[in-house]
Amino acid sequence: MDWFYDLVWNNSVAHTIFLLGIAIALGVYLGKIKVGGISLGVTWVLFVGIILSHFGLTIDGDILHFLKEFGLILFVYSIGLQVGPSFFSSFKKDGLRLNGLATANILLAVGIAVLFYYITNLPISTIVGILYGAVTNTPGMGAAQETYTQVTGTVDPTIALGYAAAYPLGVIGIIGATILLKYMFRIKMEKETERVNNENNLNSNFALLTVQIKNPAIFGKKVQEVTGYLNERFIISRVRKKDGSVYLSTVNTVLEPDDYVFVATEETERKKVLAFLGSEVEMDWEKDELNLVSRRILVTKEAVNGKTLGSLQLRKTYDINITRINRAGVDFLATPSLSLQIGDRVMVVGSESNIKEVEKVLGNSLKRLDIPNLTPLFIGIVLGVALGCIPFQFPGIPQAVKLGLAGGLLIVSILIGRFGPNVHLNTFATMSANLMLREVGITLFLASVGFSSGEHFVETVFTTNGLMWVGLGFCITVVPLLIVGSISRGILKMNYFEIMGLLAGSTTDPPALAYANECSNSNLPSVAYSTVYPLTMFLRILTAQLLILIFA
Repeated sequence: MDWFYDLVWNNSVAHTIFLLGIAIALGVYLGKIKVGGISLGVTWVLFVGIILSHFGLTIDGDILHFLKEFGLILFVYSIGLQVGPSFFSSFKKDGLRLNGLATANILLAVGIAVLFYYITNLPISTIVGILYGAVTNTPGMGAAQETYTQVTGTVDPTIALGYAAAYPLGVIGIIGATILLKYMFRIKMEKETERVNNENNLNSNFALLTVQIKNPAIFGKKVQEVTGYLNERFIISRVRKKDGSVYLSTVNTVLEPDDYVFVATEETERKKVLAFLGSEVEMDWEKDELNLVSRRILVTKEAVNGKTLGSLQLRKTYDINITRINRAGVDFLATPSLSLQIGDRVMVVGSESNIKEVEKVLGNSLKRLDIPNLTPLFIGIVLGVALGCIPFQFPGIPQAVKLGLAGGLLIVSILIGRFGPNVHLNTFATMSANLMLREVGITLFLASVGFSSGEHFVETVFTTNGLMWVGLGFCITVVPLLIVGSISRGILKMNYFEIMGLLAGSTTDPPALAYANECSNSNLPSVAYSTVYPLTMFLRILTAQLLILIFA
């Protein structure tokens, strides 16, 4: 049995992988167990690592440091690629209000943490650990650890210990705050669902309508001229003439009085388009379109990645029409200036033969999307690590600020996710591939943190000071959420489902989102969550570093 003793107790590659495997497998399994509908999820990996380390099952410190940083790199980078395409658009319209409220929640939590720093005289490293456990934000905790090591040259285990102490009540507190808001404002779920339906929030901002041409100013004009008058904010897909014949619209199609046209536009442009063209009518186009078919074509060829629809000249070359592009579940108007990305679904209308020709141009091969493209991944990691190491000097801060691995990688991954296709960089990854990369990264990170912090966990947390950490974390969790939630409902009169998604997103807490989705019959919580998540993640990581730099 000497081999088994060596495997469990003696440092080696096999020993490291063996213990990591136990911690991750057992932690993921325990994360699936729910108590009262609530689970700590993958964070159980951290606690299993702490327990194993407490009983003497340890891993070499240098190896743990590498695994922790590498796991953080994979986790943060995959998050950035996922949220990058929607990061900048999240500031538009209602997104600006949601992101403002999420920012307020972040600043309130940071403010309370700083207040506790002065009141309790606890080290800022401990306070930051408590703060990020309270808001269930693992990348922020990782950024704080990295920054503290850069500034002091040492590792402070109380960052991870404070995080672990505050995290369980953090998850419960986020869900509890949303439930308390429900009773504070006497919210009825049935009325909230009815309100969602009445406000048409379940529908996309994309509109399809039939219009009868009534504007004398456009009689005899070509479609290209007519759409140009409104800066191509609508597309005329098909035209039905007085004799009942139906034609695919081209740039040279002439519009005549009382023609019926099938129009695609954004919901916000509906009234403007109707006022310009004529009156809306009901019509079933499918029964008259014996020679036309509609089909979604998947963009899979790298040759068209980042190219605009106008530059491809698909409409003129193949006598087809493109009305909309579906990207990550969201429909966009197919304007000539819209750039295509790998993974886009293009709605094409035309004859069967012409659509097959367009398929050859765009790809339409699901198999090609299953092949991982590693070049953008490692290009991004190289650029992110380099950016994270650049020192920035700010007035009032004695030490130069570095974005660190977490901050640098998050910024670069967001930019690559958003603008990569514009420089013909294929950043597409299936949701399952992105999730796998993210989960491998976070489990490696949490296991490494657990093994490096477990030796002193019991004697630190289960004491008077440790219980105080739990109490401080609970205050940091609940108070900002109740304030922001009360403003959202009491002053801004927001829908409760949207508030639930906002609060879950502003704490980057998946269990809270899962609870919100269970309570709601709409996708409103998920929409709000995804709207605030990118900016929230960025600010959480940034403020973690600033707190260490300013107060350490």
